[in-house]
Amino acid sequence: MPYWHDDIGATFVALMQDADALLLGRRTYVTHAQAFEPMAPGDPFGDLMNAPKKYVVSRTLEKPMWRDTTIIRDNVIESVRALKAQPGGSILTDGSSQLVHALLEHDLIDELHLLLYPLTLGSGKRLLPNGVHTKYALTSAKPYPSGVVGLHYARQ
Repeated sequence: MPYWHDDIGATFVALMQDADALLLGRRTYVTHAQAFEPMAPGDPFGDLMNAPKKYVVSRTLEKPMWRDTTIIRDNVIESVRALKAQPGGSILTDGSSQLVHALLEHDLIDELHLLLYPLTLGSGKRLLPNGVHTKYALTSAKPYPSGVVGLHYARQ
């Protein structure tokens, strides 16, 4: 955790305050479920992560592992459009690169909150899929003392 800073956590908590739902791919969902579902009520971070509804996109997950979860097996894009049309707060996605690529390809992402780390690891997953031409405007850039930069973009 050499790049962690408590201000990063504070920014994440602020994002989560407005979240009604988490939309995750299966691998990210399983990792989060294993970490947060067992947390006892009263743990501030556990309460924050366990409170929103969870939606997991998966054809292989047999049953939910985390409270208040709906599995989306088919018609992912239509299901996400229906979720976005409901009244309420934000729908957040964490990790879930394949899902994020599909959402970007179908113009279903309104904002991007990115953390840029001062670290090169070689090849890895692409942040953005080929062929996506949605325009986003930088609304804020926040450097943290650890060298990480938080970037917030909103669709133009």
